[in-house]
Amino acid sequence: MSDLVQVGRVGRPHGLDGSFVVEHASEDPMRFAAGSRIFLDGAEAKVAHSKRAGRRLIVRLDREAQRGALLAVPRSELPETEEDEYYVFQLVGLDVEEEGGRPLGRVQDVAPGVANDVLELDTGTALPLVEECVLAVDLDRGRILVAQGFAPES
Repeated sequence: MSDLVQVGRVGRPHGLDGSFVVEHASEDPMRFAAGSRIFLDGAEAKVAHSKRAGRRLIVRLDREAQRGALLAVPRSELPETEEDEYYVFQLVGLDVEEEGGRPLGRVQDVAPGVANDVLELDTGTALPLVEECVLAVDLDRGRILVAQGFAPES
């Protein structure tokens, strides 16, 4: 398991100075502050400049960044989560089981939604990441328990 956690991706260029739009940027407002350390496809870099242009985050690093390159930080630099809060990387790969023991699949991704995030399973099932659906997340056992009635019958 990598010690680095993705916090964005290099998007399209913005201007002529090497700046780019950050796609899927971390919600932490200080993550891309000028002077911050970031890893660009695994190699350490520093944020030279950062600004907002509307809803988009624009960043320039101290080195050239190719479009599509991953932006990451060490896990150790992530802030602690509150109770019942999880990072996406903690949920991806967990087995999902319905009350009563019916296996539903494995978490492939967590997609942002309008009202709530959505667990996307490898079986094609999508489950709302809300209290009424997700009854328990057990990181130690690698399992998410969900309430009956949210997953289609097989």
